[in-house]
Amino acid sequence: MSISLVKNNAWHPRRGPVVLVIMDGVGYGKYKEGDAAADADMRHLRSMEKSCPSTRLKAHGKAVGLPSDDDMGNSEVGHNAIGCGRVFAQGAKLVSASIESGAMFRGDTWKKLVSNVNAGDGRALHFLGLFSDGNVHSHIDHLKAMISRAKEDGVRRVRVHVLLDGRDVGEQSALEYLEPFESFLSGLSGGGYDYRIASGGGRQYITMDRYGADWSMVDRGWKAHVLGQGARFKSAKEAVLSYRAEKPSLIDQDMHEFVIEENGTPIGTVEDGDSFVYFNFRGDRALEITAAFEDDDFDHFDRIRRPRIAYAGMMEYDGDLHVPSAYLVSPPSIDRTAGEYLAGSGVPMLAISETQKYGHVTYFFNGNRQGKFDEKLEDYVEIKSDVVPFEQRPWMKTAEITDTVLAAIESGKYRFIRLNYPNGDMVGHTGVYQAVVCGLEGMDLQLERLRLAVLKAGGVLILTADHGNSDDMFEHDKKTGAVTIKADGEPRAKTSHSLNPVPCVVYDPECGGEYESALREGLGISSIAATFIEMLGFEAPEGYDPSVLVPRK
Repeated sequence: MSISLVKNNAWHPRRGPVVLVIMDGVGYGKYKEGDAAADADMRHLRSMEKSCPSTRLKAHGKAVGLPSDDDMGNSEVGHNAIGCGRVFAQGAKLVSASIESGAMFRGDTWKKLVSNVNAGDGRALHFLGLFSDGNVHSHIDHLKAMISRAKEDGVRRVRVHVLLDGRDVGEQSALEYLEPFESFLSGLSGGGYDYRIASGGGRQYITMDRYGADWSMVDRGWKAHVLGQGARFKSAKEAVLSYRAEKPSLIDQDMHEFVIEENGTPIGTVEDGDSFVYFNFRGDRALEITAAFEDDDFDHFDRIRRPRIAYAGMMEYDGDLHVPSAYLVSPPSIDRTAGEYLAGSGVPMLAISETQKYGHVTYFFNGNRQGKFDEKLEDYVEIKSDVVPFEQRPWMKTAEITDTVLAAIESGKYRFIRLNYPNGDMVGHTGVYQAVVCGLEGMDLQLERLRLAVLKAGGVLILTADHGNSDDMFEHDKKTGAVTIKADGEPRAKTSHSLNPVPCVVYDPECGGEYESALREGLGISSIAATFIEMLGFEAPEGYDPSVLVPRK
């Protein structure tokens, strides 16, 4: 059943569309040193900040449904919040609660995974996922809790396949996680129990591709995790030290695959009868490896062999396609999204980004929903991303995205246009400061093109972000705030998201005087939905977080 919005009859209709720009990874830095967003010549953004109503919004922690305000925001929960107008408990929080209550282990999926392994000699329970406490895709504490429970449930053989982070945590922090984890596994082994790390590699080199951008990553991961093919080492620590010896500046996320061997044989290939858990709770970088395990008609690479196993994801990664077929924790149930309301109210819409963030302005913006609410009213456009390291093309596809949006504005077809510029986030994750500045300046040039088009059309331009990143590019000492310096005298790069607030700027050249020039303060990015709904001349739905607009009395 469609849902519709109530018109605000006091609103002065604008001639043109409302254009929502999500500047991915652009926030307001806490420190002057390392704030590439402040260092970049973004004169057009700064001009609009000064001349237009603007405020700062929270984009991390509890403001986007994460467990605590120590948790950095991310693009998935950020776009959920922006598009859904309210805050829902998100993956990390749901998984932690399920583990703490024991609900995960009472569920049918966990019981099946365990009983399957325990039904035959030599079978293994495998765990694969992002190996850190970044709490964006996964958390190592979730992994440890499941492994501990596996031993309680009598699982004799566990193999762990680690995807090194260096992005949501320190860029060369792998050993800080590997060494204590090896001790943890050793403590559980013995007396007939054999728990070990079997394979691994960097998250940007193997396994964790998304949106079909580079299936060769998944191919390399499949060969390492499942087939045991790749560079051989005696331990994960030896692999890390060996790769760093070859290239001291190597960031963990870019490390090549490694396979752990004993007596010349891989210790953790995936075999018929095994059970397998992909323990990332976030869906975008989970769908492709899941397809490799589950799809009968898989043609993205030659799997060589496909073991017959019991497979489960941490969560349901696609609620419409019901992928994977089995999962440990149910995702948040998100309804009454802004997109659904606007479609039900007859509003023509365009959603556009390049490949890296296309799913964010569609799937995540719509509350983890695949497909459109109304085929006639909605158009989705994906601009194919370059398949090169982002620091080599830091401008990314901002110009091509803008070209399409300008044509859309001029066409007069759409009343609401949403787009994502990925530069601040995707280039920010590289840790290459010069490239980040370049990418942001390239984006700023496109903001001015958008502004001029909106001015001509008599529309509204709303600028915001889903989280910070480019605003915090150096590691800082937690006590003193000083930049931490590497042995070569250079600042240590910070490649993860920040805890900083993000912009909210409203450019409304044909304002009818319906709201005050000062916007509300202290809100989160979930307030953006009510804001653009009001800008379209409707009343925000009941239960939505308040708009940033203050009605003029």
